Amino acid sequence: MTQTTKNLVYFERWMDPVGPEIIEAAGQDISLQKLAFSDPEDGNWEILAAAHGYQLLPTYEIEDPFYPKKPLIDRCPNLLAFSVTGAGYDMIDVDACTAAGILVVNQSGANAESVAQHVLGLMLVLCKRIVDGDRQMRRGPGDWGRWDFKGKELTGRTIGIIGLGNVGRRVSALGAVFGMKVIAYDPYISEDDFRERGAESVSYEEIFSAADFVSVNCPLSEETANMIGEGEYGLMKPTAYFITTARGGIHDEGALAVALGAGKIAGAGLDVFDPEPPLAAHPLMAFDNVIMSPHVAGITDDCLYNMSQYAAKQWITIFQGQRPPRLINPDAWPRYRERFEQIMGVAPKD
Repeated sequence: MTQTTKNLVYFERWMDPVGPEIIEAAGQDISLQKLAFSDPEDGNWEILAAAHGYQLLPTYEIEDPFYPKKPLIDRCPNLLAFSVTGAGYDMIDVDACTAAGILVVNQSGANAESVAQHVLGLMLVLCKRIVDGDRQMRRGPGDWGRWDFKGKELTGRTIGIIGLGNVGRRVSALGAVFGMKVIAYDPYISEDDFRERGAESVSYEEIFSAADFVSVNCPLSEETANMIGEGEYGLMKPTAYFITTARGGIHDEGALAVALGAGKIAGAGLDVFDPEPPLAAHPLMAFDNVIMSPHVAGITDDCLYNMSQYAAKQWITIFQGQRPPRLINPDAWPRYRERFEQIMGVAPKD
């Protein structure tokens, strides 16, 4: 028997109202159901057990026991796909999804411009000492003058990008606008890709030793977890800045505090932490040459609209039985096809 209604659930809110509007206007018999963590748990589980799709909140906004892990998968026999808010999918047990024939999709590219501009914003605030000056002016006149806040230009300096994907390539382009030399490390793209994206391919070690600004723009994975620590900070020039808008857990925050305290690097611009938000007593809070933002690089009107639109259109594609454009686990497709036909009563299209 053909299943005509496709049940799509989400908790608390969609990123932007355009998402539900697109889904409602599509006329694809998609039943969009909003849940709340404060609702009775049994009721939420009853709805999730009948769900075919689950649109996720960002990692630190999901509450137990509704994380996209194996226990939830085992309780949701009709689930066909998880969709994340933006590009990162580290909160999902992808292996368990693949084994169960559940697709994992993201909205890669939707946040690229906003995040890349945040990277440049952190760089400018640091090298132009904008926050330093603002803090001092708020304290009032004293034994200081404008010469105490001498800054530097980006022009002619080197930015080293780790991860030259959707965000990294935009960081590369924006850096070039300021007349910067762009170097990058990304073992998953070709030399032609580096040239097309305006960056010189260098070794992982050279990123740290040669750059005036190191920008981390890669996903968090088993490969990248804790990959930046004491050794990498030790390679950096004492005049260099460390910037990350990627994910907490890629860089060692304790080792960064030690490096800053020893004057081994000039400062840092940080949008991500592990966990989030960091405690007020976090050691990095003690440094005036550290600029922090609360994981907001992608929180702009434009980005939220783009991510909502991407997600909504991808759900429509999924429920039409078509292969989604931003599929993270393609190995799940054969098992998924079998399950889709069993649950929906029609075979998906390759």
